[in-house]
Amino acid sequence: VQLQASGGGLVQAGGSLRLSCAASGSIARVNQMGWYRQAPGKERELVILNFRDGSTNTADSVKGRFTMSSDNAKKTVSLQMNNLRPEDTGVYYCYADVWVADAVEYRRNAWGPGTQVTVSS
Repeated sequence: VQLQASGGGLVQAGGSLRLSCAASGSIARVNQMGWYRQAPGKERELVILNFRDGSTNTADSVKGRFTMSSDNAKKTVSLQMNNLRPEDTGVYYCYADVWVADAVEYRRNAWGPGTQVTVSS
């Protein structure tokens, strides 16, 4: 299972960016898929996560500004980030919790390589 993310970059405060992530490999089904981020000197934290049942877990700090769309059939997610703030700066990681199709299905967590988002004040 591999995750390939795109997007990110440098933007001024108040601006917008869009991140996309595509999962590839022998994926039977997706349990969870979304984004985490890690600011310099801080722990990795949840940004937003979509679950198979359609529910979403969103960090309070991004509610009302970030939205995620997903296509389970295509195994892709996109993160639209609006009204960005300097504190949104960090490396954003795509994450997926999937069942891998094999002789016997097994569950696996996968992380993308990370994409830098920098918001200037």
